[in-house]
Amino acid sequence: MKYGLAFANVPFGTAEGAKALASAAEDTGIESVWTVEHACLPAGYQSVYPYSPDGRMVGDIKAPLVDSFIWLAYMAAVTTNLRLATGVAILPQRNVVYTAKEIASLDHLSGGRVILGVGSGWNREEFGAVGVPFDRRGARLDEYIRALRVLWTEDEPTFAGEFVQLDRAICRPQPAQGSVPIVIGGHTERAARRAGELGDGFFPGTADQDLLERLIAVMRRSAEDAGRDPAAIEVTAFGATDPAGIDHLRSLGVSRTMVPPMAFDPVSIRGALEDFAENVIQKAA
Repeated sequence: MKYGLAFANVPFGTAEGAKALASAAEDTGIESVWTVEHACLPAGYQSVYPYSPDGRMVGDIKAPLVDSFIWLAYMAAVTTNLRLATGVAILPQRNVVYTAKEIASLDHLSGGRVILGVGSGWNREEFGAVGVPFDRRGARLDEYIRALRVLWTEDEPTFAGEFVQLDRAICRPQPAQGSVPIVIGGHTERAARRAGELGDGFFPGTADQDLLERLIAVMRRSAEDAGRDPAAIEVTAFGATDPAGIDHLRSLGVSRTMVPPMAFDPVSIRGALEDFAENVIQKAA
């Protein structure tokens, strides 16, 4: 089982915090760090946040949230083996060509350590603030995923779609990995189908084990319908912080479990991760 740290840029969004997290994570067997993304959060948003019972984001929306790509670039510079992941980037809000350039550059400079987790987004007001239509964001996301792979892998990228038009649009450097793995995030059946159809991985945003099992099954059926190998789509999931829970996730075909940072300041993070490594990682191996 691989272990990823979720929400890593939230409590460790300073240089001191990032360095402390980086060192502790690499020393204790953490495989990857995953970031949260919001370009902005309009204070009066009415959109329903889908990951809490009251439909509102947890915590202070005015708290500093360091940009995912900038934070991951900093982490790349202070680590050697740690994988660098977005969990998730709101891809339909972004310019796809700039995103392709930024992610390929990060992968190039980090020696091929990037994972691009993407989602469709939920905050209509945020889409409005960045000037992108909220409606049909799912269709935009699907097309952007296909366009990214063209930009990363073709010598003279050419693409003709509804939202993206490329005519021999050379975009260098290309990723060190050849093409950066794209993980589809989301807790809906549409996200699960999208992962089966298009994803290199699937990250269901739920700790509900019954829902998780259903979504993994939907993803696998979707992959089979698309003529893809379901086993080749890596599953990342929440919901386990003890050896028994890890064993259960493993039985579902999950290969990476996401855990919270375990501590929320540079002084405490090393001890917290050392305890987790001793009590969970080593015992669940």
